[in-house]
Amino acid sequence: MTVKKKYVLVGSGGRAEFFYGAIARDFRETSELLAFCDSNQTRMDYANKLLAERYDYETVRTYKPEQFDEMIAAEGPDAVIVTSVDRTHHTYIIRAMELGCDVITEKPMTVDADKCQDILDAVERTGRHVRVTFNYRYAPHHTKARELIEDGAIGQVTSVHFEWLLNTQHGADYFRRWHRDKRNSGGLLVHKSTHHFDLVNFWIGSEPDTVFAFGDLLFYGKENAEARGVTKFYDRATGNPNAEGDPFALQLDGNPHLKRMYLDAEPEDGYRRDQSVFGDGINIEDTMGVMVRYKNKAILTYSLNAYLPWEGYRIAFNGTKGRIEMNVVEQSYVNSGGDKALEGAIKGQQITVFPMFGAPYEVQVEEGAGGHGGGDPVLLNDIFGVPAEDRFRRAANHVDGAKSILTGIAANQSIRTGLPVKVDSLVKFRG
Repeated sequence: MTVKKKYVLVGSGGRAEFFYGAIARDFRETSELLAFCDSNQTRMDYANKLLAERYDYETVRTYKPEQFDEMIAAEGPDAVIVTSVDRTHHTYIIRAMELGCDVITEKPMTVDADKCQDILDAVERTGRHVRVTFNYRYAPHHTKARELIEDGAIGQVTSVHFEWLLNTQHGADYFRRWHRDKRNSGGLLVHKSTHHFDLVNFWIGSEPDTVFAFGDLLFYGKENAEARGVTKFYDRATGNPNAEGDPFALQLDGNPHLKRMYLDAEPEDGYRRDQSVFGDGINIEDTMGVMVRYKNKAILTYSLNAYLPWEGYRIAFNGTKGRIEMNVVEQSYVNSGGDKALEGAIKGQQITVFPMFGAPYEVQVEEGAGGHGGGDPVLLNDIFGVPAEDRFRRAANHVDGAKSILTGIAANQSIRTGLPVKVDSLVKFRG
């Protein structure tokens, strides 16, 4: 008989259902959800309603943040799932380990170097395990890129050009919600790019050494809108006449799920999910360029823009025996605004290998179903089910989580100072 692993979840917002829904729907034989912890009771009550009505799962007990220790003592979980606001990840990760639990955390693991160091020290002190849920590693086309590189298709990788495009639906969404404050999210170079920097580490088998970056807010924000001749502004979209007809406006009362999760929960904490992307108070960048030198001497040139006409990315790996090009178009998505399986779902992808002295050829990849290019179901089984033997070692731990965010943290520092940053100066890995 399989012994079920017991879980509690902290942070019942938009990303939480990805985890609790998987336990309730697909992994009842191996996993059990015991409790939610959140500062907003309305949101936890709605999560329980979804458990019961959408998944036919027994509702769980709820706790506020100040009751976290009490929850761990009462529920006795094996692991804590952390899906709270990014700046609070370290608090729950560290305390969970101190209370004897392992941790599964949504990316990014945390948002700055000090918090990262605190997590690394806590792992060393407690001996507990932290798992960072890098679902993009599990997408079949990303795994194929690692396989091609590992098998020597282009020899030693010497440089990578990586351009990621967020469109005016998905990209804009980061500027409506808590992510627009860098204190909460670390900016897109930490919150979003942690996926991309982790992929580069994963693909080329190295880690960042030196980072230099530029970044600015050039499209979103009130000042930029005024410069383009915009004259009608609003603080939030829902119920505001000035937002009518604005393709950037998110109407919470027009989506039952968003209404229940956010609009109905506002009286408790005042959080507004539908802020104007052309309002004041945005302090994250929407236009970013980064150069990274890796410890194996490879060079990355990276670009991220959050207001483009289509969603996806272009990647080129240059090596001593040729070049790999990967082009991917993704399904656009608004967090919590629709089907979870559409988040990062593939609309089209192509991988082409250009040998140095041979004819180019396309590499066929059998795409899996589900979000993030088919990676989500594989990741979830790896966490909550019975994981298969994995040649590519896709499961990511706290060290992987740190090395991905440190590229973005170093990039943020470089943007502030105008100077290159040595990643080893940011944190110390012990043990």
